[in-house]
Amino acid sequence: MNVTIEDVSAIRKKLTIEVAADVVAEELENGFKKVAKTADIKGFRKGKVPRAMLEKHYGPRVEHDAIGSLVNNSLYKSLLDNRIEAVSPPEIVETGSIEKGQPFRYQAEVEVRPEVTAKDYTGLSLEKEKLVFDEAVVDQQIKQMAVSRVQLEVSKHEEARSGDTVIIDFEGFIDDTPFDNGTAKDYQLELGSNSFIPGFEEQLIGLKRSEEKEVNVTFPEGYGSKELAGKPATFKVVLKEIKEKVEPEINDEFAKEFDADSLAELREKVKENSIKQEEGRINGQLQEKLMTALIENNPFEVPEGMIQNQLLHLKDSFSQRLKSQGMSLEMLGMNDESFAGAYRDMAVQQVKGELLLDAIAEQEKIELEEGVIEEKIKEFAKESNAPLEDVQKYFENAAALDGLKGQLLTEKVSKFLLDAATVTEVDAKPAEDEEEEIAEEES
Repeated sequence: MNVTIEDVSAIRKKLTIEVAADVVAEELENGFKKVAKTADIKGFRKGKVPRAMLEKHYGPRVEHDAIGSLVNNSLYKSLLDNRIEAVSPPEIVETGSIEKGQPFRYQAEVEVRPEVTAKDYTGLSLEKEKLVFDEAVVDQQIKQMAVSRVQLEVSKHEEARSGDTVIIDFEGFIDDTPFDNGTAKDYQLELGSNSFIPGFEEQLIGLKRSEEKEVNVTFPEGYGSKELAGKPATFKVVLKEIKEKVEPEINDEFAKEFDADSLAELREKVKENSIKQEEGRINGQLQEKLMTALIENNPFEVPEGMIQNQLLHLKDSFSQRLKSQGMSLEMLGMNDESFAGAYRDMAVQQVKGELLLDAIAEQEKIELEEGVIEEKIKEFAKESNAPLEDVQKYFENAAALDGLKGQLLTEKVSKFLLDAATVTEVDAKPAEDEEEEIAEEES
């Protein structure tokens, strides 16, 4: 087998592959032998059809199958033998024909990982937002923690108010006739939550315990049940109980619910965590600026296959986050096509960034020190409060381990670049200025 390789571009190669005539002949022979076993030609017994008749009746089919087999047997071997790392499935661009006694020749093109040589990556000028912490954030966080511990308690108020939760019995009627699924006992409803039929909750405000009331509403035109959509209805309602949200008192006892011995200790923990989050946000912004500057200094083309793989990774990650919140891409009105349109630029930047960081690691001979992987695995176990053995077993998976190595190497290269950059701290920009910048970038 002879293989000729031509560079179509920095990310695409063309292979002209020639399979020897004797290999072609053997493939055809095997094809006709296989056909001969089942060939059904009038005047001949199965297995006894002459070769000439087989060629006449089955020649095109055997040649077609032979071409498929020859390509399958030679294409990936050619890539492997010539150390060509394809980043997407090869594409047959020209298929030759089989001629008796002649070699079979065809051409294929394949996308490859670009050979990147990074330049101008040291001495970058970057701006980093100053960390300014507002103590009011601690009060807001603790207030939110108290809200998360809200309890429903029987209200001392005689009348239901917006924000109260009422316990009701109700029965629904359309034209004085009860309708299916229109009746409930001890139904819990928060007034003002807009979780019931529009107009229903408002009519319960001011109602007293044990008081009955007829509530008149109209089902929305787009209501889930076609039998009820757009129709006026009357509900006979009995209010049985009124409950209100009661937040816990923010004191030392409250702090103990969050593994703190005192309110002062809780405040300190919240402050430390908030500062850590803010530092993470600022460092994330700095990392984005670093990668933007690096990419601007090193323009190059990236293979479509790598972009599509990254888009798939982004979509899977995004879908998992949505799933954890009980949502989906479809609920956001997105499909594969619209997601790709919205996140393609991000995918391109991420692929370029990964290629550049890999190139810099190789050029600067940056490697992970011995023991770094093991220490990171121990850190994961401690942070997730998981048994070390379980975390170690997870990273026995080759893909998971490669991902961890890649992450740690990226962090090390990024630190090298930041240490070699000129970083100037600047005041945070007002929110309206950031919105204007984003709008300008998108326009």
